[in-house]
Amino acid sequence: MAIKFSKHPHHALANYQENVPQGIFRICPQCKTKFYFRKLGKYRLCPNCGYGFRVTARTRLKMLTKEFSEWDETIATTNPLAFPQYQAKIKQMQTKTKLKDAVLTGQAKIGDYETALGIMDPDFIMGSLGSATGERITKMFERATAEKLPVIMLTASGGARMQEGITSLMQMAKISQAVNQHREAGLVYIVVMMDPTTGGVTASFASQGDVILAEPHALIGFAGRRVIEQTINKKLPPNFQSAENAFANGFIDAIVPRTEQKECLEQLLAIFAAKKWEGAS
Repeated sequence: MAIKFSKHPHHALANYQENVPQGIFRICPQCKTKFYFRKLGKYRLCPNCGYGFRVTARTRLKMLTKEFSEWDETIATTNPLAFPQYQAKIKQMQTKTKLKDAVLTGQAKIGDYETALGIMDPDFIMGSLGSATGERITKMFERATAEKLPVIMLTASGGARMQEGITSLMQMAKISQAVNQHREAGLVYIVVMMDPTTGGVTASFASQGDVILAEPHALIGFAGRRVIEQTINKKLPPNFQSAENAFANGFIDAIVPRTEQKECLEQLLAIFAAKKWEGAS
């Protein structure tokens, strides 16, 4: 029996493409490599360039520790400016991320060391800094100071939350004051900048760590590229506001891939714990 082929072979291709599940392939935003989604692995990394894909705070937590007790989980924004549709947006984000606002805070055990841990969630309105976000981070530093705990903060944010206006902007000063009190108590503060860390978060507590780490290819900066280019009327280099450029210019201390961060944080906590014991003796 003769086999009859379609006169329109593109129909078969179209049917095949329709049967491929959506999301089965990923495109790296950094190197543009296309790959099968399972190659992301546990740490959600591009297999070509090592870029760390954005993940929720709870997913990020699992990469660091299994021993975690959440703090202040009920704190949520009250829509201080009565911004239209804002409360509905907040509820949508709360359902999506299982968080009341854009940061997860609590006490964690990293290796052998107890620490206060904060992780910002880029899925919650781009990790923007609102009043509830700022309140949770401030309370974390205050409790860490009272309980003599180091603080590890993983930042990922688009900046201050415009729906809350000045109420959002004042969080920068409020958190910075709590950071200073923590430092004056002789306690260590370690920052890990994830992609992206921008705006008011970069201008305040993300840049105030005793040690500042960043993930490979993370976007780090204050104003956006287009705003700067329009202001100075010049084109910026391709690597502008990258973690690599920030490291080359001394704004961060090291670039550490996700696969090595837990070990790195354990080593840093051990070093500072040893220094604390030396000072006490």
